Amino acid sequence: MLAGGSDDLIVVNSCAVTSEAVRQTRQTIRRARKANPSARLLVTGCASEVERGMISGMPEVDGLIANDAKLDPRAWNVIAPAQRLPQTRYSRAFVQVQNGCDHTCTFCVIPQGRGPSRSRAIGDVLEDVARHIDAGLHEVVLTGVDLTSWGNDLPGAPQFGRLVAAILAGFPQLARLRLSSIDGAEVDAQLFELTTVEPRMMPHVHLSLQSGDDMVLKRMKRRHSRQDAITLVQSLRERRPEIGLGADMIAGFPTESEAMHRNNLSIIAELGIVHGHVFPFSPRPGTPAVRMPAVDPTRVKSRAAELRKAVAEQREAWLQTLIGERLSVLAETDDSGHAENFAPVKVPKGTRRGTIVTVTPSRIEQGTLV
Repeated sequence: MLAGGSDDLIVVNSCAVTSEAVRQTRQTIRRARKANPSARLLVTGCASEVERGMISGMPEVDGLIANDAKLDPRAWNVIAPAQRLPQTRYSRAFVQVQNGCDHTCTFCVIPQGRGPSRSRAIGDVLEDVARHIDAGLHEVVLTGVDLTSWGNDLPGAPQFGRLVAAILAGFPQLARLRLSSIDGAEVDAQLFELTTVEPRMMPHVHLSLQSGDDMVLKRMKRRHSRQDAITLVQSLRERRPEIGLGADMIAGFPTESEAMHRNNLSIIAELGIVHGHVFPFSPRPGTPAVRMPAVDPTRVKSRAAELRKAVAEQREAWLQTLIGERLSVLAETDDSGHAENFAPVKVPKGTRRGTIVTVTPSRIEQGTLV
C-alpha cells in the first residue's frame, strides 16, 4: 500500500492480496494518523473494498473512496486539473490501461475488490501517454490488474497487442515501452511479435506464473500448464535471447506436497527467472482456497525461502553475464537505474533523473551492476 497527500489530506491506497498486506494497510493508516492528527484521512484500494467494515471502523479513517471512482477527481472533492498531470520528478510513467478481473483464481480476492475487467479506450490511453511524453519522460509502463485482458470488453474485443502497436506507432519519439505483469495464456500474436522484434519494447517479461506444478495450477484454476509457460518462454527467447524474465510465485498453496513444491522450485532454473516475486500463501476470506487442506505455516515459510534463494542464484548468475556489456540505463534515484532488461545498474553521479545513459558495468555490488 502507499500513503501520500498533504498537511490537509492523507490518502492510503491499500492492498488486500494477502493477510499481511491488510495488516500493513492498518499499520500504515495508524502511522499516517499519528503523524498528521488534523488531516483528513481517506482510504482507497482493494482492502477498502474487501475489508470495508474493518477499515471503515478504524477511528483513524475519515472515509473510503471506491476503487472504481478513485481516478475521478470529483470523488475526492478536489478540482480536476492537476490531478492527472505527470510530474517531472518521476523517471518513468505508469499508465493504467485496465482494471478489474473476470477470472476466478481460487486464491484471489482481487475480483471482489476491483470488480469485473474494464478497459480504457485506445484514445484515452494515447492522451495519457502524450502528456507524459510532453513532460519529458522517456519510458512508459503499461499497468493493469489483468493487463493482457485489455480489450475484451471494448467494441470488437481488440486484443492487447493492438493497444501496444497503437502506442508505438503513435509516438515514434517514445524510447522505451515496458509492460507490468502479464498472463502468459493471454499473449496474442501481435503482442508476441512486438515483444520479440520491436527494440522500443523492453526485453523484460514478468509472468503471472504462480506455480510450476500442474496439479497446483489446476487447483488454483489457472489457465496455463507448466509446459505452456516453458513453451512461451522458449519461444520468446529464441527470437530475443536478452529477455529478463520475472514471475509471481506462491509458496505453500493448500494441498501442496513436497513433490509439488519441488516442481515449483525447479521451474525457476528451467525458465531462468531472475526477477522473482515470491509470496507465501495467505488464506483470504471468501475464496475457495480457504476451504482446501492447508500446508503447515512453518513449512510454507521455509518453502518461500527456498524459492527466493533459487531466484537469487539465477539472478546472480544472470548479472554476471552482463558484466562488460554496454547497457542502456534509465537513470532513477540514488545514482541508480534499470537497464532495458530491468537489471539494476549504478549510473555516474550527477546523472539527471529520467535520462537514458549507456553504462558498461565491471562488477556487482550488493546485487547491483556497477
